[in-house]
Amino acid sequence: MTVTEINDDGSFKRSQMSKQFVRLSEDMGQSGALQQAPMDRTIEALKGFYEEYSQLPNLTLKAVATAAVRNASNQKVFLDRVRSEVHGLNIEVISGTEEAHYDYLGVINTLPVTNCVIMDTGGASCELVLVQNGREQNLVSLPFGSVNLSETFLKHGLDQLAAVDLFRLSTAVQRLFNGLWWLQRGQNLPLVALGGSNRTLAKIRRKQKNVADFEDIHGFRMSVSEVDNVYAEIIEHNLAERKAIPGLSKDRADIIAAGITPIVTIMRFLDSGRVIFSENGVREGILYEHLDQLRAKGKIGNKKDNISNTKKSAGSRKKADKK
Repeated sequence: MTVTEINDDGSFKRSQMSKQFVRLSEDMGQSGALQQAPMDRTIEALKGFYEEYSQLPNLTLKAVATAAVRNASNQKVFLDRVRSEVHGLNIEVISGTEEAHYDYLGVINTLPVTNCVIMDTGGASCELVLVQNGREQNLVSLPFGSVNLSETFLKHGLDQLAAVDLFRLSTAVQRLFNGLWWLQRGQNLPLVALGGSNRTLAKIRRKQKNVADFEDIHGFRMSVSEVDNVYAEIIEHNLAERKAIPGLSKDRADIIAAGITPIVTIMRFLDSGRVIFSENGVREGILYEHLDQLRAKGKIGNKKDNISNTKKSAGSRKKADKK
C-alpha cells in the first residue's frame, strides 16, 4: 500500500508505504484455486492496511489485484471475502496487458529511458513491454512467476537445487520468449527490471559493493556478468545458505532461484549488456494515470514532481496480490 499526497498545483509526494509478502498464488496448482492460508494472509494484510488508510482525510482509494486473482478459479469467493471482511473494500482485477501498461507508465515517467525492454517478474506472472522512442510498442503478460515456477519445475526440492530442474526451468522460459515474435526487436536494448525477485538481484549486488542504502535500487545498473555471478552464487547454495546471503530476504530464499531465472534467460535472449532496476511499476503507473485524469478535469495544475527514487508513489492505493 502506498499513500500519496496530491496538491492543487499538481505536485505530489509519497507520505506512507506498507508492504506484506503474502504469496497469494501459493499452492494454486492444477486446480487453479486460491488456497485458504494464502487468502487468510492476504486478508489480514488488507485489514492492517485499512487501519492505516481509514484515518486519512480526502481519500481516493484504488485497490487492484493482478495475476493470482486474475487466474483464480475461485476469484469471486476471494473478492467477496475481501468485501465482507475488509469494510466493503472492492478490488479491481486488472488484465495482464493493463498490468504491463501500468508498469510502462511507472517506468517511463521516472527513468531516463527511451528504448528498452521492461520486465516485471512477480509471483504468478511476468510482464514484458517493448519501448521504442519512449512509446510502448508491444506488451504481454506471461503466466509464470517466482512462486509457480518454483512449484512447477523445482521437483527435487527447494533446499539443494538440482541441475536438471534448473535446466528444464530455463528451457521452458526460453521457449516462451521464442514465441514472442516482437521480442526480437529488443535485441541489444537495455533491460529495465522490476518485481520483487528482480529487485533482489540489485539488493544483493549493492550489499556486495557495501552501499549504505542498499534497498534504494531505483536507477541502479548491473552488467550481464554481474547478474550471472549473483545467479551462480544463489543456485550453488542450499536453502539455509541462501537465507544468509546479504541483501536476500529470508522470505524469498526458497523461490529466488526460479524467480530470477527469467531475467538471466532474457538477458541472453536479447544479448543485452546491462539491466536498469526500477522501484516504480504498477502502483506508480496507476498514480500517473490518476494524475492525468485530474489534470484533464481541471482539478489540479500541471506541475509534476519527480519520483525517480522510490520516496514517492501511488495515490492511496494498494496492490493486493502475490508480492
